[in-house]
Amino acid sequence: MFQPGQTIQSKPRTPEMDGGRFHRAKLGFILMSTDPSAEGDFWDMAPEGVAVYVTRLKTDDRTTTETLAKHIEHMADAAARIQPEAEPDVISYSCTSGSIVIGEKRVMAEIKKGAPWAQPMCLVQGVLDALNELGAKKLVVGTPYLDDINTAEAEFLVERGFDVLDIQGLNIASGWDMGLVTPEYWKKFALEIDQPDADAIFLSCGGVRSLPAVEEIEQITGKPVITSNQAQFWSCLRRAGIMDELEGFGQIFKHPGKVLQRTS
Repeated sequence: MFQPGQTIQSKPRTPEMDGGRFHRAKLGFILMSTDPSAEGDFWDMAPEGVAVYVTRLKTDDRTTTETLAKHIEHMADAAARIQPEAEPDVISYSCTSGSIVIGEKRVMAEIKKGAPWAQPMCLVQGVLDALNELGAKKLVVGTPYLDDINTAEAEFLVERGFDVLDIQGLNIASGWDMGLVTPEYWKKFALEIDQPDADAIFLSCGGVRSLPAVEEIEQITGKPVITSNQAQFWSCLRRAGIMDELEGFGQIFKHPGKVLQRTS
């Protein structure tokens, strides 16, 4: 029995160690402080043995091109804070519109600066990876954004070689409010904007709850549905060497990732 004033001296032991709980891969994500949805999506999709590490950027709740542009100021520091002892395989900036406003190369250069051990990624690169993997060229796009961001997104996709048949936004400024739109509404919205000539439906934004609606939309339309978090997570898994064919999150997870663009 320990008595006050005594000094503890533990017996020598040799602990048994293994690769840890997350022995297959470690994925890191930099989220906006206002994002209410992405973290849950990642854990829903994470296969056994795959880690999800998250840090957040302090961000303005009003999502505009001006507020998004400021995310880059603390990107390297945020990357450096994501479990540096674990050295994640991939670290991704988890914001679709921010990736577009700032630019993928600039985002990834800052992540690499803060976490040189990780493959740098950003959400919109995952979207491009997924659309290219599917061979989709003609898109309809649904977003929660204000129209200045929708315009920037349409320009971005056209510059990357896609035909934007239509892009429609909900004109929600608050990042928190974006996460309050129901999955059922995202299904209705997707079916409303779909067009017969569209190869795929893209539901843009990492802060929305579109992922639970993907399977039903695909069944109704007979075409692939890409969401921001789904595409990003699929690309990060494939970049980390995880080839699991996940069920319940869309047909993209049946694809191995043959055309992933190098990011480092």
